[in-house]
Amino acid sequence: MYKQFLMLAAFALCTSYSDAKVKLHHLISDNMVVQQQTDVRLWGWDSPGKKVSVSVSWSDDTYTAKSDKNGRWMVKVKTPAASMTPLSITFDDGDKTTVSNVLSGEVWVCAGQSNMEMPVKGFGNCPVLNYNKEILDAVNHKGVRSVKIPSIMRTTPQEDADCAWRECNPNTVGDFSATGYFFARMVSDALGIPVGLIEANKGGTRVESWLTEENLKKYTDEPLDSAEIVKKFSWDYHRPLLWGNGTFNPILNYTVKGILFYQGCSNVGNPGNKYSDLLALLVKQWREQFGLGEIPFYFVQIAPYYYDDDINGLSGALLREQQFRASTIIPNSAIIGTNDLVYPYETQQIHPAQKQGVGERLAYLALNKQYGMKQIICDAPTYKSMTVSNDTVYVQLDNLAEGISRYEDIQGFELAGEDKVFHKADAYYYWTKGVIITSPEVKKPVAVRYCFRNFLLGNVANMGGLPLFPFRSDNW
Repeated sequence: MYKQFLMLAAFALCTSYSDAKVKLHHLISDNMVVQQQTDVRLWGWDSPGKKVSVSVSWSDDTYTAKSDKNGRWMVKVKTPAASMTPLSITFDDGDKTTVSNVLSGEVWVCAGQSNMEMPVKGFGNCPVLNYNKEILDAVNHKGVRSVKIPSIMRTTPQEDADCAWRECNPNTVGDFSATGYFFARMVSDALGIPVGLIEANKGGTRVESWLTEENLKKYTDEPLDSAEIVKKFSWDYHRPLLWGNGTFNPILNYTVKGILFYQGCSNVGNPGNKYSDLLALLVKQWREQFGLGEIPFYFVQIAPYYYDDDINGLSGALLREQQFRASTIIPNSAIIGTNDLVYPYETQQIHPAQKQGVGERLAYLALNKQYGMKQIICDAPTYKSMTVSNDTVYVQLDNLAEGISRYEDIQGFELAGEDKVFHKADAYYYWTKGVIITSPEVKKPVAVRYCFRNFLLGNVANMGGLPLFPFRSDNW
């Protein structure tokens, strides 16, 4: 019955297009941001066989398309260089429809689960740091705009979504994705250009929630029948396929620069390399669906949290390890760490308050890797190697950007001997030897770990203030 209802609704939607003048996708609307200096896709519906002409305010060019038998049409339009100057686009099939207050700039997708969805105003009992100041400051960032795709499930891929672009001001910014907004604000300020955000996400979703039916059939054992899906997953946000169909598919024709992704909490507990392999599959799928080539994919390592009600457990650490692995197997991707963006009292807060740092670190990646600002330090320190001498472990790190944040009182390291029991370690840094680590309980160390628990905060960072990624030297 549910499927029949959806089919009838889709049929009614399609037939409505044939009864009226040109109808635009909801993303093609007032206040939109178009990707600068490229051929962007504009599309909609009309009566079958109808000619649609498209003219733009920034040039004398006119583009035409003819709607197909289902009423669909699409054109590609050359966009100007980024500017804060408002533009307009007119669609004419005999009756004119004009989209106004358009800006040309950079467009990024904000995908993932609740830590990406979390707005500047926060969730209930989940505040965003300095909320009032951020609201008042929004008046200074008029180049930032966003559109939120309604988070809905569908058994079949949806073409459109009921959404509208929002300008940034103190009355609207509270509803913007916090991570996305702080990313866009920094990029816009650094480059002096508009930045548009397309927010297509849903709290609690797994990687499987966004995969297509084809990929789920080929690479997973997830149920695909709607009744079986509901039977297996009582929490709707864990359901596969449906969120991609309803929430992400509507944006795939839009021309974007790249994808920002913050997700992983709902895949904690996945065995082996399952998560990283599926994430790589999802990125490949999205790139193919957008048809824009190998667009950048920048994502966030999940923050410390007491998964399984156990601060000292390893399930969260293992998922972070999988996320780091994903960054090494996904082309044109990069990951940021968040181990230092959690307060000690947030052990049970799965939505940490410090979203500014998350968005800004994603911006560092984009500014360095996409926009040529090579003086920006964007890569965080990583584990390189260890050596053992008597009771002391020496750890070498990569991506220090010529230095470490501190010499003394280094927190977050643990050592283990052959008994595989890890103990808190003392650590300090010397530039010719690396991080020097000892523990009174471990006389013959064989393995070292850094912040490799569900919730363990460290304080090692590089010259750019970027935190050392959690790691382990063992494979226990």
